[in-house]
Formats: sequence, C-alpha cells, structure tokens
Amino acid sequence: MLELNDISYMAGNRTILQGISFNVRKGELLMVSGPSGSGKSTLLRIIGDQLSPASGSIRLNGRSILEYRPEEYRQKVSYVFQTPTLFMDTVIEDLEFPYRIRSAAPDMERIRELLPEVGLTEEILQKESRVISGGEKQRVALLRSLLIAPDILLLDEVTASLDRENARMIENTVKCLSARGMTIIWVTHDPDQLELSDRVLRIRDGKVVESIA
Repeated sequence: MLELNDISYMAGNRTILQGISFNVRKGELLMVSGPSGSGKSTLLRIIGDQLSPASGSIRLNGRSILEYRPEEYRQKVSYVFQTPTLFMDTVIEDLEFPYRIRSAAPDMERIRELLPEVGLTEEILQKESRVISGGEKQRVALLRSLLIAPDILLLDEVTASLDRENARMIENTVKCLSARGMTIIWVTHDPDQLELSDRVLRIRDGKVVESIA
C-alpha cells in the first residue's frame, strides 16, 4: 500500500534521515519508536507530505505521491499532531472545517456516528474549543482527521502530553480503527503502546535499525 525507498532528509548540513526503506501493508498498525532526535517525527512528516525528502521516493497504492494533487493526497493520508490545534471558536465548527475547505456540506450524521468512537458525546459539540481539556482536544483532532475517511492515519506522539486515562481512551480508539482495517503509522515513546502494533520499526540516528513483527 505504502512504499518508501531510500528516503533521506537534510537540515542544513545535518543528516536527519538516511536510506530509509520499508513497506506498510493495507490494514497494518505500524509503530515507529526510537530515542528523541532519531528522526521519527521527520519521517512521519515526509510521509504526510509536509516535508520533501532530499532523496528517495514514496509510493501510495502503486503511484508516486508526486502524481497526487496535494489535496487529493491529504485526503488519503491524514496527520494528527502531538499538540492538537483547534482552529475555530466551537468544537462543532472545528469538525465542520474539513467539509468547508472542500466546499462540501458538513455530514452531521457521520460526526455523530464517530463521536462515541473517540469517547465523546454530543454535549461537547457546542463547547468553546479553548475551554475543553487537553485530552478532549486530542480526541476532537483525531475525530476531525477521521471525518474524511483517510486510507492512512499518521499519529505523531498523540498521547505524549496526556494523562493515563486520556491516553488509554486514544489507545482504545486506535485499536478499534485498526481492527476495522485502517492503516495506521504511529510514532510513540511509550514502550507499553508497542504491544498494540502489528509491527515495530525502530529508528536510531536517522536509520532503521530493526523491524519486529
């Protein structure tokens, strides 16, 4: 489904990633782990088309990602950041945002259908985005990414700033999504979360050092 071939990335004269190659199968939950500064988040941002590699290629469903229009690719590959950003005044306005930028009518039925999957209720929809908790913001951000039904979900340390209870809610949501066949690439520092994966990719000093199924 997703193929990375010889991906490298430079920041000035510093090599961040070097010769990264791996495939991700459809429906696979791949965890990416490694020490801080090893290049994990940079790799995820390259897959999400937020950074361009210095060399190498990425193919999605047999096509180079360069063949996709940016909006087409980002509908297929959705990125959830470590620190969630809610753009609008209220939660419902934030959840309508993916539809608005595509000039589409918000699908309220789908929004209501997905709320319980991320551990939220309809009561949150009219709340101001600035007053909800960090855990709620992360779950709203995850829900917003799911509304466009992406082929691949990219998760960048999404539980790093959450307490154990909220982290567990996110983990349960991801397990359910994976069980239903969504392809997920999750960068994490939490060794306990590795047990949720189908495969673990370990990165050190910008290189893949181990792939464990």
